[in-house]
Amino acid sequence: MAAQATKVLQSGCNKVFAFNIQQRKFSASSTKMAAKVGFIGLGNMGGHMAKNLLKKGYPLVVYDVSKDNLNTLKEAGAEVAGSPAEVASGVTKVVSMLPESSHVKQVYTAENGVFSTVKSGSLLMDCSTIDPSVSQVMASLAAEKGVTFVDAPVSGGVNAARDGILTFMVGGPEDGYEAASEYLSCMGKNVVHCGAVGTGQAAKICNNMLLGISMIGVSETMNLGIKLGLDPKMLAKILNMSSGRCWSSEVYNPCPGVLDGVPSSNNYKGGFGAALMTKDLGLAQSASTSTKSPTPLGSMAHQMYRIMTNHGYGEKDFSSVFKFLQEQEGKK
Repeated sequence: MAAQATKVLQSGCNKVFAFNIQQRKFSASSTKMAAKVGFIGLGNMGGHMAKNLLKKGYPLVVYDVSKDNLNTLKEAGAEVAGSPAEVASGVTKVVSMLPESSHVKQVYTAENGVFSTVKSGSLLMDCSTIDPSVSQVMASLAAEKGVTFVDAPVSGGVNAARDGILTFMVGGPEDGYEAASEYLSCMGKNVVHCGAVGTGQAAKICNNMLLGISMIGVSETMNLGIKLGLDPKMLAKILNMSSGRCWSSEVYNPCPGVLDGVPSSNNYKGGFGAALMTKDLGLAQSASTSTKSPTPLGSMAHQMYRIMTNHGYGEKDFSSVFKFLQEQEGKK
């Protein structure tokens, strides 16, 4: 049986650490009979993440404010709930993927929130990118109810969510991390324990500050190269075999037509919105202020995305900074 369980695990969820199969608290060979998992927040990222849990054999009960998102998951085989409280009342494992801190507070602490019905011994996994202090407050409230809360924000973008190759940055106790990894590894290829609750969020906002800066840099570079007469695909090829290579140039290039299957080649639709990047850069700036850490480029990137959002780019993918720069140039 141990060999069979190992084979199932290897063909299912990717792990970043080795488990002793005999010590697992679940039977990997009976995943199809697993207890239901709750999933709250079915947007561009969460919808794909939930579908990957379904594909791995985990029955889901889901909630989202969007009826369209709920219908999509219902068609995929999930059970639909009418509120976060209804989700929590029927499961002992809950994943949430929400836009910002205020939404997390609402989903967990409102009258119809998770904490109103959560069962003692439950595991709550919040994959939202929020203020680390909010994660810490949620963990304290969870502990009062005999519940484990971990923050587990993600990196990789919409395509990685779709393909199940996200990176999860987990903050929480060691046993909470190990328990959460069973589910998170079904949605990603890397599950990294960062430390105590809130450290996952700290790692994520640092990552997204760098991402925002690099996307602006690649956009400026691509725009300049095109103005100098360079073919954009050729320029991207040069960048990606040279010292300027980065994720924003190689995997998520902001110039339309350079790569297929990314938002820039789909009128900047369906990705990580500029408004969300603005929010994340704001979190980074708040952290830099509280820790007295100089982040001049992070501050400039924050201002750039704030301006973009105020000019109607909030719902477009954050790589639309390339288009924004071109439009601003045309106004001169």
